[in-house]
Amino acid sequence: MPTRTAAQQRDEARWAYDAFLAQCPTRDLLDTLADKWTCLVVAALRDGDRRYSDINRTVAGVSQKMLTQTLRGLERDGLITRTVTASVPVRVDYDLTPLGRSLLPVMAAIKAWAEANMDEVQAARRSYDAQAA
Repeated sequence: MPTRTAAQQRDEARWAYDAFLAQCPTRDLLDTLADKWTCLVVAALRDGDRRYSDINRTVAGVSQKMLTQTLRGLERDGLITRTVTASVPVRVDYDLTPLGRSLLPVMAAIKAWAEANMDEVQAARRSYDAQAA
């Protein structure tokens, strides 16, 4: 049997992920990516680095706790960077990593689809709710 390089082994492992399997680690990532706050924070960072307060103002309705959790999760997954600048007060900036930037078209498409189809979805909801009542 021929020996495989580490790069070949990584490529094979990458294709072995299957989110339909209960133990697949991609499920955790899908949980993060499917979160509304993740989508909105990624969109808010599309034009470059922003301070926490800027993101908080842009993403209306997010609590401080949820924004902090979302930013930490995105940083942990390698989608954003957090840069602390020593000043008074301390300045903290968030920016998308190259991996995070690769997610922009996907998140932008989901956001655009939701905005474009909301009237139809609301009509479907009303129809469903009327039949269920």
